[in-house]
Amino acid sequence: MLSRPKPGESEMDLLRFQSQFLAAGAAPAVQLVKKGSRSGGDANPDRPPLQDHRDVVMLDNLPDLPPALVPAPPKRARPSPGHPLPEHEDPEERLNRHDKHITAVLTKIIERDTSSVAVNLPVPCGVAFPPVFHRSQGRQGKPATSGKRSIFAQEIAARRASEAKVPPVGEVASTLHPPEGAATCEALTPREQGSQLPWNSYSFQGPHLVTGKGLKSQEAEQEAQTIHEENIARLQAMAPEEILQEQQRLLAQLDPSLVAFLRSHSRTCEQAEEKATGEQRPGGRSAEVTGEEPIMPTSASEPRQEDKLEPGAPALALPVTPQKEWLHMDTVELEKLHWTRDLPPLRRQQTQERMQARFSLQGELLAPSVDLPTHLGLHHHGEEAERAGYSLQELFHLTRSQVSQQRALALHVLAQVIGRELLDSTFSWYHGALVFPLMPSQEDKEDEDEDEEPPAEKAKRKSPEEGNRPPSDLARHDVIKGLLATNLLPRLRYLLEVTCPGPSAVLDILAVLIRLARHSLESATRVLECPRLIETVIQEFLPTSWSPMGVKPTLSLHRVPCAPAMKLLRVLASAGRNIAARLLSGFDLRSRLCRFIAEAPQDLALPPEEAETLSTEAFRLWAVAASYGQGGDLYRELYPVLIGALQAVPKELSSPSPQPLALQRAASLLTVLTQLTLAAGSTTPEPRSDSAEASVSSTPSSITWTQVSGLQPLVEPCLRQTLKLLPTPETWSALGPVPTACLLFLDAYYQAWSQQPGLCPGDWLQDMERLSEELLLPLLSQPALGRLWDSLGCCSPLCNPQSCAPAPEALPSLVSLGCAGGHPPLSLAGSASPFPFLTALLSLFNTLGWIHKGLCGQLAAVLAAPGLQNYFLQCVAPVAAPHLTPFSAWALRHEYHLQHLALTLAQRAATLQPVSATSAALYHGMALALLSRLLPGSEHLAHELLLSCVFQLEFLPERASGGPEAADFSDRLSLGSGGDLGCGRGTLLAQACQDLPSIRSCYLTHCSLARASLLASQALHRGELQRVPALLLPVAKEPLLPTDWPFLPLIQLYHRASDSPSGLPPADTVGTAMRALQWVLVLESWRPQALRAVPPAARLARLMCVFLVDSELFRETPIQRLVAALLARLCQPEVLPNLNLDCPLPGLTSFPDLYANFLEHFEAVSFGDHLFGALVLLPLQRRFSVTLRLALFGEHVGALRALGLPLTQLPVSLESYTAPPEDNLALLQLYFRALVTGALQSHWCPVLYAVAVAHVNSFIFCQDPKSLDEVKAARRSMLQKTWLLADEGLRQHLLHYKLPNSALPEGFELYPQLPPLRQQYLQKLISGVLQNGVSET
Repeated sequence: MLSRPKPGESEMDLLRFQSQFLAAGAAPAVQLVKKGSRSGGDANPDRPPLQDHRDVVMLDNLPDLPPALVPAPPKRARPSPGHPLPEHEDPEERLNRHDKHITAVLTKIIERDTSSVAVNLPVPCGVAFPPVFHRSQGRQGKPATSGKRSIFAQEIAARRASEAKVPPVGEVASTLHPPEGAATCEALTPREQGSQLPWNSYSFQGPHLVTGKGLKSQEAEQEAQTIHEENIARLQAMAPEEILQEQQRLLAQLDPSLVAFLRSHSRTCEQAEEKATGEQRPGGRSAEVTGEEPIMPTSASEPRQEDKLEPGAPALALPVTPQKEWLHMDTVELEKLHWTRDLPPLRRQQTQERMQARFSLQGELLAPSVDLPTHLGLHHHGEEAERAGYSLQELFHLTRSQVSQQRALALHVLAQVIGRELLDSTFSWYHGALVFPLMPSQEDKEDEDEDEEPPAEKAKRKSPEEGNRPPSDLARHDVIKGLLATNLLPRLRYLLEVTCPGPSAVLDILAVLIRLARHSLESATRVLECPRLIETVIQEFLPTSWSPMGVKPTLSLHRVPCAPAMKLLRVLASAGRNIAARLLSGFDLRSRLCRFIAEAPQDLALPPEEAETLSTEAFRLWAVAASYGQGGDLYRELYPVLIGALQAVPKELSSPSPQPLALQRAASLLTVLTQLTLAAGSTTPEPRSDSAEASVSSTPSSITWTQVSGLQPLVEPCLRQTLKLLPTPETWSALGPVPTACLLFLDAYYQAWSQQPGLCPGDWLQDMERLSEELLLPLLSQPALGRLWDSLGCCSPLCNPQSCAPAPEALPSLVSLGCAGGHPPLSLAGSASPFPFLTALLSLFNTLGWIHKGLCGQLAAVLAAPGLQNYFLQCVAPVAAPHLTPFSAWALRHEYHLQHLALTLAQRAATLQPVSATSAALYHGMALALLSRLLPGSEHLAHELLLSCVFQLEFLPERASGGPEAADFSDRLSLGSGGDLGCGRGTLLAQACQDLPSIRSCYLTHCSLARASLLASQALHRGELQRVPALLLPVAKEPLLPTDWPFLPLIQLYHRASDSPSGLPPADTVGTAMRALQWVLVLESWRPQALRAVPPAARLARLMCVFLVDSELFRETPIQRLVAALLARLCQPEVLPNLNLDCPLPGLTSFPDLYANFLEHFEAVSFGDHLFGALVLLPLQRRFSVTLRLALFGEHVGALRALGLPLTQLPVSLESYTAPPEDNLALLQLYFRALVTGALQSHWCPVLYAVAVAHVNSFIFCQDPKSLDEVKAARRSMLQKTWLLADEGLRQHLLHYKLPNSALPEGFELYPQLPPLRQQYLQKLISGVLQNGVSET
């Protein structure tokens, strides 16, 4: 038995089974039986079934040519036995008569005569373009269709369904067709059958169905009339019953859809006649005015809902009445046809405020009142349809169109507008595209450059923020991000690669790319990864061979070296070491650098200025790559060129008028040699897993010390020659950055020399001594150097904020290094700025002093310059910090670097030799001010300040000059000083000086900076090239440390205690709090200017945090002493007036909330602690918010029993609580209730008892006639209750209170007897209460 095929078997197996089956000759399981014909005439049931015969179509016998399209031959049918043909009728004629084949129809076609048909041209109207039906638009009420049907079929089906829903009426012309399959004779009632008679509805005046249209004009009317007369004659010859019978037979034979079509045609004709008749009568324009659709007549009982207008709505006058025959006009939506009406009249405004500027297609500005014709194409359906022209928003919107002609037109108009100088030449023109950005539609954006970048890469290079926010929102925040979101880079690449614009356009495009790349690492990465952009820039504008160029301007920059292209690569490389490595390895920049550096600028076959600039940019690009430790292999190849160029620098310096471009090139050459020298002296660091560039394998430096050790004898003569020109300011300013570059090279040279393990230290020490004796020490005695120190204050952005003020045209959303007035000579970035040279000089002095301790004292003499001392005094003085802008942040970083170098040199000198007390205090104040001003990117400087200068014992000369004793003496003389707690402030200060190392460790722990940022900053400042991630500076929005950084450990303790319910370790908590309080006390006592930026209220809030950390910290004796000393400093007469608790405090959302938490903690854990109570009482002074006093007397009345602070220990005067009199009625009632109920008594809360008595007494005896009735009633009630008090002592206090006096046990003085005025007022008020009068008190 053969097996069946199984799943998974191939066609070869099936063919094998078939051959086996045929070879076996077995009977099949299924037999094929051929069915007989339907008539059964040829059926033969006895015929055996066919075997081995398959229904197969054979193509062998088919003809090669298709059959000709000729009329089909006459068909002859064989009659069936049940239906024999009549003998008198020929079967062929019968078949031909009933044949419906297409050939039979085509043979009877009569061609339509169009010779007399008039040709009607389109009638002009106010509609520009007719509406087009889109497949995505669906009509309301359209029945759902199943299957794939054409739009025409769907429209016909919808029309049939709508007609089937309307019930039929009596007349034939208006009778609606029945549903499909229901058009039978039974569907007509007897009344309807009677109404179907022709003479009941028509007068037979002329044909209705047959019109003769299509025949010749002279025969059409005659033929139609002849057919009409034949029909009339035949109808008149028939009886009514026969007419009805024929009608029913025709309805039964015809297709119901055809019947419905004929009836609808009849109704349309009747409605057209009625409409023509109605137009001839008065008021006949109702259909035209209302826009109703005369498609189907309606009865009075069932009006159509679509044709109804809302009651009271004004009729919409349309220029054209919609007709049913028009496509998609069977349902008229009037609100969508407003655009077809005429333009509204031009509005004449009295002012042009809030009016958009509109431009013509030629970029001309159109006046608001100009009235132009519509055929000019300047009117559209915008916000102001009556005004001609396009606004900028509309033009930018048009640039996003998918139609290329519309985009081209919009861009052309924008170009014309910009060309007419109607917009700013900067990026401020982009503000016109904030709402409608210059961005293609999503479909266009997906289609463009589809093959250039895979979708995964496109999604990867988009950050989540940019992916979610539209470009308009991005542009409001940052213009560069908004531009990058508009697909700008591929378009710029297209311009450079395909259109090949002129030189000015190329330079502008390169300038835009440089601006984009300089924005951030993300922007630089976008520029680098744009398909074919960098390749196009390098191939077209940095070729290795080109045609020689003359001095005349060139017509094209393509295939010609261009300095901005090299600058673009340099800016890209500055964004990160990864980008620099990709540029060097993937774009063959090494050959370009060798090409433009190996050849002298005068031999580059370029214009002289362009050649110098290109060579300078090549050196700068190499310097950037060398700052990452890359590109060192080029040094061996270009060594002869570098030595030759270095030897030519003295000759250039000695020329009477040195060329600025040549000096810039020399400075760039020295910068390259500086970075290569650092690379030769640095060792390869171990890879760090937490580094941002851990994935990039750092290549060890290919430069050895022996290769760069011979450069110093060539650079030192250049420095000597430049220093000779220092006495002449004009010549010195012309040297530019060359002296600075020489000093920085010597700094790097000695730093790298001292790190060589196999060399003798005596060699570099002797060379340093030689350099100091021959060059540096004589320089310190020159008056010209003192002149440079004197000009620091003029060029300082910190002392002169106007020098770095933003320009008026600067946009907050566009990062710019511009400032007001450009860069004047006496500014940090000006040509006469002393900052570059002095910063390099201090850097060299620090390196020499760090390596050679014996030179440190001699070189530190530079700090005694009067100009530097005056500059430090200006920086320490309370000056308003300049507003942080991109340029001010850049300038301040350079200034802070100079200050840090000076302080570092002073700190090293202070460890070797004594420093004067005045200078030491000045250096310490400068270090504290600098620490609070350092910006992001200077983390290494902040860390070094915390390690050295800030907590340097030598910078606290008060410790050895009677500072602690003077503090104790000042406290004893202070009138507001509290009692002795067992230890004076002087003892605390002396102990703090001894604990200074522990204090430094505490602040290094709690003022820790981000590790990644700290490592990057350290690598950049120390010259560790292998660890430098990037040269871009981070965005500076605020300083690194907050202004209240001395309180930072206390704040962190408070937050940690709030986050951990179990509490903090007591040892860690006490130690941290004590070190922080010690340092704050030192600053409050000896460096009060360091805390000037922290308001007294903020200091009070930080002290309150000490009590909120836990329930035991404030009980520690050191904490008690330190907090008491700090509280006494806050309550000094010169500080207390500045205590304002109502203003917003930095780092605190609401002081009343903090005080409420403080009261709750006091009520729970204080146990009557006097220091805790003093902090509770301090915010209750009369001049502070009443909310604080209401919180105590309204919500925490139980805390009054624990406020046992004696009047003698009150840190402020009692008068600050009692004056002026309280005017809050609710608080006065709470005072009175606490006194009457005994919640407030003098023996457990003397301070607030005296305060409450004073305010209640002032209130009950107040006789202000302007008081409200409610206040007067409360005053009378309170006085009556006071008179009726059973407690004689409280009654005596409330009635006879005189003045506050903290020296008395009660805290106030009493009247022996009431004054006459009060006595009269009291007797008058209580006369209605007491019947027998008032006895004399």
